[in-house]
Amino acid sequence: MKVRFADADLDRMETDPQWEGKRLPADVKAFRKRMQLIRAAADERDFYAMKGLHFEKLKGDRQHQYSMRLNDQWRLILEFEGHGAEKVVVVCGIEDYH
Repeated sequence: MKVRFADADLDRMETDPQWEGKRLPADVKAFRKRMQLIRAAADERDFYAMKGLHFEKLKGDRQHQYSMRLNDQWRLILEFEGHGAEKVVVVCGIEDYH
């Protein structure tokens, strides 16, 4: 899938091996692993099939977003734009699950 980042720090977190951001304290290794999974997936149905990701649609004010587990504490927040082969994953942020 194609990926776009809503935040430049997230883009840098994935690509810069020396990145040590203070604003995003989540596990960098887990984030990079999830980004590899996202880029390799055909569509979001692949995420539902991997039960360990705990991929789910959010509710309420955030019903247009989805979350995916990075580890026990942190979740990756995603949105989808477009349809079919043109679908783009927008990585919105990393949030504390508790």
